[in-house]
Amino acid sequence: MSLKPLKVNLFPDPPSLVKIIGPSFIILGLGLGSGEIILWPYLASNYGMGIIWGALLGLTFQFFMNMEIERYALVRGESVFVGLARKIRGISFWFLLSTFIPWVWPGIIASSAKLFGTVFGFGETKYLAIIFLIIIGLILSLGPVLYKTVETLQKTLILIGVPTIFFLSIFLANQTHWIDLLKGSIGIGNNYNFLPAGIPIASFLAALAYAGAGGNLNLAQAFYIKEKGFGMGKYSGRITSVLTGKKEEISVEGSKFEITNQNLSNFKKWWRNINIEHFLIFWLTGSVTIVLLSLLAYATTYGLGGNSASINFVLTEGKIIGERIFPFAGVFFLLIAGFTLFGTQLTVFDATSRILSENLILSIPSKFSGKQIPAIYYTVLWLQILGGITIFLMGFSEPLQLLIIAAVLNAFAMFVHVGLTLWLNLTSLEKVLRPAFLRITMMLLAFFFYGGFSLYVFYDVFF
Repeated sequence: MSLKPLKVNLFPDPPSLVKIIGPSFIILGLGLGSGEIILWPYLASNYGMGIIWGALLGLTFQFFMNMEIERYALVRGESVFVGLARKIRGISFWFLLSTFIPWVWPGIIASSAKLFGTVFGFGETKYLAIIFLIIIGLILSLGPVLYKTVETLQKTLILIGVPTIFFLSIFLANQTHWIDLLKGSIGIGNNYNFLPAGIPIASFLAALAYAGAGGNLNLAQAFYIKEKGFGMGKYSGRITSVLTGKKEEISVEGSKFEITNQNLSNFKKWWRNINIEHFLIFWLTGSVTIVLLSLLAYATTYGLGGNSASINFVLTEGKIIGERIFPFAGVFFLLIAGFTLFGTQLTVFDATSRILSENLILSIPSKFSGKQIPAIYYTVLWLQILGGITIFLMGFSEPLQLLIIAAVLNAFAMFVHVGLTLWLNLTSLEKVLRPAFLRITMMLLAFFFYGGFSLYVFYDVFF
C-alpha cells in the first residue's frame, strides 16, 4: 500500500495515571480465559506446581512485548501493522493468515459452553457454544463505541473474578501447597526440575503462548492505545457501531512529533505512566491470577484421575470446592469461570477483527480505505463467527484440543512478530525514542524462546 507520509503534530500533555487505566484490562482479559483458567491450571492439575515458573516467564516476556507495541503506537499514532507495511511489501498478507487461521478455532467459547452446560444440566454443549458465538456478535455490533464496550466488560469480569479466586485459594490451599507454589516459581517440582518427564511439549508451548494474550493479539494493544487517545493516538479516531454509534473519522496512518525538549518531556511522562499501568494491571494482576488459579487446581485436583484429556479438571474443581465449602461456592466458581471465558472470546473477536480489518486495507488499498474500517470490521467479525460455527458443526468440540491447536500456531506467530516489532522500533524511531538495552535483551530472549519451542514442536510432530 502507498501510505501517506507521517503528519507532524504536537505530542499531547500526559493526564494523570488514574485517567489512563484501561487498555491493560483488555489485554489481560485476552489471556484470562485461555491460559489462566484452562491451560496453566490444567498443567498444575496433572504435573504439580513445578511448572508455574513458565507462566511467570511468559507473562514477563509479554509485558516487554506489549510495551514495545505500545511504544510505537504512542509515538506514531498508528499500529505496528502500518509501521511494518511502510517497510516490508506484502507483510499484511502474513498477518491476515497468521491471525485468522489460529484464532478461528473456537476453543475458548467451547470451554465456556461446557462449564455453563454442566451448571444448568445440558448434555450437549456444541449448540450452546454456537448460541454464545451469535450473542457475542450482537454485543459487539450494537455497542455504540466499540472500545468502551470491550473495556467495560473486561473491567467488570476481572474486578469480580480475581477477588473470588483469591479468597477460594486462601481458603482451600494449605501450607504444603503454598510451599510447592514458591518452589515451583523457581522450577522445583515434585521429583523434577523445570519440566516433568512425559509432559507434552505442545501443551507447555500452548500455555506459554497463552500466559497473557498470545499470538498476534498482543499487537492489538496498539489499537487500544490509539482508541484511548494515548500520545499521538489522539489524532486517530475510534471504531463506532454501524447501527448505534456516531461516526468518527478514522485514519490508519499516524503522525509524528518534532524532537523538542517539551515533546520529549511529555513522551517520558507518558512512557512512565503507561509502563506503571501495564505493570500493575497486566503483569501483577495477571501473575496473581494465573498463580492462584493454578494453585487452586493443584490443591483440589492434583493426583486425581480424569484430568488428562479434557477440561474435566475444572468441573472437578467446582465439585470439590462445593464439598469443602458449601455447594453454591462450587457453582459460583464454575459460573465465574464460564463468564470469564465468554468475555475472553468476545475480546478475542474484537482484537482479531481489528487486526484483519486493518491488514485487509493495507493488502488491497485499491478497494479499501481507512473510512471503511467499521464496515470491514463487522464483516470480518461475522465471518469469524460463521467459521467457528462451521468448525462446531464439523464435529470439533473438545475444548482442550481446540485450545492447544490454536495456541501452538499462535506461539509461532509470536516468534515472528516479536522480531518484527523490535526491528521496527530500532529502525523507524528516532534514537532518543528507541528501546534501551534491557528491553532489547528481553525482546531477543522472547524471540529465541518462542522460536526454539516452535521448532521443537514442529520437529516432534513431523519427524
